[in-house]
Amino acid sequence: MVRNALGRMIPEEIDGRILRPFNGAHADHGGGRKASPPIRAVVDYENKVRKSLDEAIEACEIKDGMTVSFHHHLRNGDHVVNMVIDKLAEKGLKGLTIAPSALFPVHEPLIRHIENGVITHVEGSMNGPVGRACSLGKMSKTSILRSHGGRYRAIQDGDLHIDVAFIAAPAADSFGNCNGRTGPSACGVMSYALADSQYADRVVVLTDNLVPFPNHPWIIRGGNVDHIAVVEKLGDPGQIVSGTTMITKSPTRLLIAKYAAQLVSDMGLIEEPEFSFQAGAGGISLAFIKYLGDMLRERGAKADFARGGSNKFLVDMLEEGLVQYILDGQCFDGVGIRSLRENPRHVETDPFTSYCYHEKGNFATRVRAAVLGATEIDLDFNVNVNTHSDGWLLHGIGGFTDVCDAYCTIITAPLLRGRLSTIVEKVTTVTAPGETVDVLVTEQGIAVNPARKDLLERLKGTRIPMRSIAELRKMAIDIAGEPEKPQFEERIVALIEYRDGTVIDTVRQLKV
Repeated sequence: MVRNALGRMIPEEIDGRILRPFNGAHADHGGGRKASPPIRAVVDYENKVRKSLDEAIEACEIKDGMTVSFHHHLRNGDHVVNMVIDKLAEKGLKGLTIAPSALFPVHEPLIRHIENGVITHVEGSMNGPVGRACSLGKMSKTSILRSHGGRYRAIQDGDLHIDVAFIAAPAADSFGNCNGRTGPSACGVMSYALADSQYADRVVVLTDNLVPFPNHPWIIRGGNVDHIAVVEKLGDPGQIVSGTTMITKSPTRLLIAKYAAQLVSDMGLIEEPEFSFQAGAGGISLAFIKYLGDMLRERGAKADFARGGSNKFLVDMLEEGLVQYILDGQCFDGVGIRSLRENPRHVETDPFTSYCYHEKGNFATRVRAAVLGATEIDLDFNVNVNTHSDGWLLHGIGGFTDVCDAYCTIITAPLLRGRLSTIVEKVTTVTAPGETVDVLVTEQGIAVNPARKDLLERLKGTRIPMRSIAELRKMAIDIAGEPEKPQFEERIVALIEYRDGTVIDTVRQLKV
């Protein structure tokens, strides 16, 4: 074991892979060569449309121990992951790695395939029941959690080799050109599958909406697709909208959102000529967007762009002229899907341009204010979004560590969740290092990372209720007391990989 730059103990090797410990948020300067997919020839692709998904799978010659990937734009409405893994299990395959950009509660049936050895582990992201199974040590190998940008980097750099990519396409033509804009399973943006299509050895497109050639715009290019399988239904787009994409009604959380918007205003960011912002899909973030919109409207100001996930609130601002562009990575509701389809200022983007660290720049650094949630934050501003205070691994990283490249990264969280303090001495799991986190906003006050002296200077003389993070933690502990710490076994069940490919922390099997 070696100690990384945050003091976390990291194994030097796991499952035969040599690990690099985290050495600082921007210590890595690249190097090496990108991975490359096999070279194919046109002569072998006269007809890509297969009679069935079974025929497409058969054509891919999948073997035990291979890696198969999926994208997550249908979120909790996705049927594809379960459908494909069920078929691979029926064929008797074992020891598979699955590499999804995210898993949701709808993917709970995967647990039986984990228990019977069809799946060894997950490389990517998992939310809910599959994460809980990981915490219980049900996976035979160690899972690797990556951010959206980190997953792209890993595919591009060759750390994550995909044997077969299965891409759910709400609209596809017989050449394989795909987008997510029309059809019964329209999900809007589907660009998180782009890296899979470019680097996987084989690419299978599943669609329930085969449209005439040319299907344009082609987010997934037909020249990267091996096989097309028409299925009855990709999923339920109604489930794209989940409880996390509804604006909060809690007075406490509304106050936090109001403070966050006031903070952005008092720092003078709104009046800047290239103001831009990003907020997540949680209730506080959506309320923040609403309050920010009110401020822009009152001052006759506008934002250069907003970084999506898109939703009704962002689209309303776009259509009112309060935002000039939405640069979108995923659609969180039907309004976002409609806007992407109809509005040329609603632009589909992929993690190569928005998040990937091993690129010649990305536009995450151009975002001026980013508002994110967290399960825990500690006195050094390190943030945990993966495990809860009771130790359960229940969330993926999403774009969290990528978004933290913004000029001002703002964490919004209530002082207490239930009877537990959100602010802890040391987070259970480090997802993002404190050096990339600038402000914590709670209903009891706002704490600025002391390292951001420029932000403290901007806020001098404002009426923002400023406190130190230690003061906020004391307030929480005085109310609720010190929480009991979760107990873990020795076995490491998951690595938290930072966006540059180093390991920032580990997750151990929960003692239950």
